[in-house]
Order: sequence, then structure tokens, then C-alpha cells
Amino acid sequence: MDCLRTFRVAMLAPPWIPVPAPGYGGIEEVVRIVTRGLVARGHDVTLFAAPGSSSAADVVPLLDEAHPEHIEHSLVEASHVAAAFDAIDAARESGAPFDLVHDHCPAVTLAMADRLHEPIVHTLHGPFDDERAELYQLHGHKAMLVAISHAQRAQAPEGVKVDRVIPNPIDLDEWPFSAEKDESLLFMGRMDPDKGPHRAIAAAKAAGSPLVLAGPVQDDDRDYFADQVEPLLDGERIRYVGTVAGEQRESLFARSKALLMPIEWPEPFGLVMVEALATGTPVIAFDRGSASEIVTNGENGFLVSNAEEMATAIGRLDQIEPQACRASVEANFALPRVLESYEAAYATLADTAQRALEPR
Repeated sequence: MDCLRTFRVAMLAPPWIPVPAPGYGGIEEVVRIVTRGLVARGHDVTLFAAPGSSSAADVVPLLDEAHPEHIEHSLVEASHVAAAFDAIDAARESGAPFDLVHDHCPAVTLAMADRLHEPIVHTLHGPFDDERAELYQLHGHKAMLVAISHAQRAQAPEGVKVDRVIPNPIDLDEWPFSAEKDESLLFMGRMDPDKGPHRAIAAAKAAGSPLVLAGPVQDDDRDYFADQVEPLLDGERIRYVGTVAGEQRESLFARSKALLMPIEWPEPFGLVMVEALATGTPVIAFDRGSASEIVTNGENGFLVSNAEEMATAIGRLDQIEPQACRASVEANFALPRVLESYEAAYATLADTAQRALEPR
């Protein structure tokens, strides 16, 4: 499907991991899907990303190598963004300017946004924590800020205007639906205390259900994993399968009885919940952050407060229809709906920028 109004977009991905990510990267996955969808709808998109990236868009790597070991390091981000700004300047000077920049980097693009002539849409992928509050209070006015959930928008610091809420999308064609489920529950995510795999284990054991845990153990979390997760694994009822991707990841979602999300922090958007629901798998989540915008209690899963309530909800999973899980994603997070929202944001931003250039 073509959009009636098309734009020339500079899509600016973070510099640390290629798009698509070799394993799994939440921001990189969003950039991949949105970029491909925009191209399919007739937009002219250039993706500025880490080396090794590929896309239907024109791909411009800016650094000599990806930096997966330096995620969130500002020196890498600054070099990446500066190179992107130079390329955007060059496009303008050659007579083929971008209509706008769609930024997914954490900080540097926003901080230096008034250095560019082109207007900027900045998608907020992280929480408004103490580190970021001052950044957005000082520089948030320089771009159109887009939150990925209403919960995230509500956390905005005083004086920070978040213009729109556009959730992260999913391409339903990529996710197999299955009404048939195995007995195992699933935990999918980083092995860290905030994500709470140890709480998922406690809930599964209390409910008498087997559990598969999948996700990376990052360097900062090795002690936690060794002390609080690994001793609870038995290789049969409670299994850890490491980091998964591709068909293995899709199959785990599609065949699991439910996804457990015992998070203890206000996560701005839990994409894994949407991915599970897309396959027809219900979600049982702690009611934190954006969980209530994804899970409708009793319809596509359950919202709970602790591991004990999670165990009780596991016993009620037969009340949830797989088709209702899939339908909730189609209604709220399907790619065409999200693309239309971004196109409307682009149009507003481009029109505002054009009026600013017109003589009074």
C-alpha cells in the first residue's frame, strides 16, 4: 500500500548493534520493521545504522565497526550522530534534502537537534529516569517527542512536552499463530533482577508448571544469575535455553502455555508481550509500566501484583482464547496502524517546519 503523501526520511538508528540485530535487539527490531514498512508504503528512507545493517531502505553505515560491547557509551554515539549530521547536510547541499529525521538514539541527536535545518521526530525508547530527566528538560523542545506508551508519557519530567504516543509495532505476517499449546510456561528476557526470572521460577513452581527461560546473561548480571537463577534450574521442569532468535524464538512463543512477565520496574513498552500475544499465547504480567496497555485482564492474559498472584493466574489460563490474544495485537499494535500514526506525525512536523520558513 502506498501512502498518499510521501516523505524523504533520514532514519537514525543507534550505533551499537546492526539492524536487524544478530540476536535480539528491541530498538533495532522496531527500526527494522518501521523502516521496511515505510519503504513499502512509498517513502524514500535512508537508514543510518551500525555496520552490518541491511534493509529495503538505502543503508549508510557511519562507523568502521559495530560496538555491541559499548552499548550506551556516549563517545560512540557522538561519533555516529556527528557523521549522520554531516551526511544530512551533504544531502541538503546537493539539492536532495531530507524532509525530516526520525531519531532512535538515546541522547546526542536530541541534544544537538538545533544544529540541523531538518525537523526531528525523536522516539523515546527508554524511561524518564534521573539521568535522562535533565536532558529532556534542557533539549526536549528541539524535536517532536514520541512516547511508546501512555505510561511512559506520564513519567515525563516537569516542563517536557511529549507530543504523541505511538506504540512499537509488530508485523503479524512474521509471527505464526498456534491455538495448540504445550504445558511449559515461558520467560523471555534478560537475566537480571528487574526482569525477575527468579520470580517466574517461583510462580511456576507454586503452580506446578514447567518453565523455559530464554534470554542473555549480560556481564553485570552474571553474579545474580549464578546466585539466584542457576541453582533453581533442574534441566527438566525448569530449563534455561540461553539466547534464542529466529524460528526458535517464534516457536517458543507460539507453543508456550503463557509468557510470564514478573517485571519490577516501569518498563516503557514490553515488546516481548506483544510478540507472545501475536502467536496466540497469553501473558501474565506484573502490573508495572505499560503492561496494562498491552494486557487486558481476563481477555488476553492477567495482570498481577506478585509471584503468588502469578501462580494463581497460571491456574486460570484455560479462560483465555488464543484467538483473542492475536486479535488484541491486530487492533492495537499491527504495523499498518503504527505506520499511519508516524505518517501523521511526519506530516504535522513537515508542515510546521514549512510554515516556519515562510515569510511573514
